Amino acid sequence: MNLYEHTIIARQDVSPTQIKQIQDKYSKIVEKLEGDIVKLESWGLMNLSYLIKKNKKGNYIHFKIKGNGKIILELEKNEKIDKNLLRYLTVKVKKFDLDTDYFKKYDEKEIDKK
Repeated sequence: MNLYEHTIIARQDVSPTQIKQIQDKYSKIVEKLEGDIVKLESWGLMNLSYLIKKNKKGNYIHFKIKGNGKIILELEKNEKIDKNLLRYLTVKVKKFDLDTDYFKKYDEKEIDKK
């Protein structure tokens, strides 16, 4: 089994219920093709480096997937025609970093401890 990190950027005007539907839609595709979602992270609304289809911001969704290449082909085929998505990216990795939360909001007290 291969390990993949798959990130989706949805449009900025997508509602939280639509984001949940997008997560469910692509999770079901992975499960249907006998893959396993190790971790699903919703990074939230973040600024884009440049305008993409007239959007300044995007909702980021990140999947850590264990499975074969057919899963990625099917995901990307569906994402190409989804009007709610701006971009997607898949990276094959050797192992997952499940400990670090890169986009977690820290309190000032937690930062002082480090």
